[in-house]
Amino acid sequence: MARAGRRVALASAAALTATLALAAPAAAHAEVEADKAQALAENVTLSFVSEAESASAGFTELRVVLPEGIAPVDVTLEEAPKGWKLKATDDGYTVGGPSMKAGVDAEHKIKLRQLPDAKEIAFKTVEVYSDGKISRWIELPSGGAEPEQPAPVLELKAAAPGAKPISPSPSPTPTESATPSPTRSATESPAEAAGSGTDTKAAEEDEDSSAGLVIGGVVVALLVVGGGAWWLVKRRGASSQS
Repeated sequence: MARAGRRVALASAAALTATLALAAPAAAHAEVEADKAQALAENVTLSFVSEAESASAGFTELRVVLPEGIAPVDVTLEEAPKGWKLKATDDGYTVGGPSMKAGVDAEHKIKLRQLPDAKEIAFKTVEVYSDGKISRWIELPSGGAEPEQPAPVLELKAAAPGAKPISPSPSPTPTESATPSPTRSATESPAEAAGSGTDTKAAEEDEDSSAGLVIGGVVVALLVVGGGAWWLVKRRGASSQS
């Protein structure tokens, strides 16, 4: 009887454990899907889902590393949480904005010019929460073992007959600017800059005035010298007559 009771108790405990395990929520993960999952397909829309794993903080940003064969310039944002925007990075893009509610999954869609010629492609994803927590879904299968935090992987069908890679998009280049006009020095105040033209004009006027005074002085000097010479000549003539 005692043995039978122990067996029943053990069986009940095992059944309860199995029930709780089945009822427990699945581990959070990140996924990717495509409307045309085929190598070299053009104008493909990819849908990403990052499952929330925090009960107290919401998503604020997702950082995605693009696989080889897809350039950041070939990515455009189609859908995202309200207020979120896409920004290209050196190896992919980020999409983020105002914090989402805790427990809400982050979903966004992007459009690609073309998928690469491959059997499968991975999109390593880093999730950022409003409390600073970071969840990295960047691991790839190795040695047959399943990674704990696998990167989203998209399996592709073989390319359609005749499909070819399209030419890459030109990288954005800085707009050429016109020759810059002279600027004020760092120590020059706006008032000094505004009065610089007036100062120059005044200086020119002063130079003209100085030149006029010099010329006038020369003329007066000549008149004085001439007058003195005339007076001396006249006086000598008067003395000789007397």
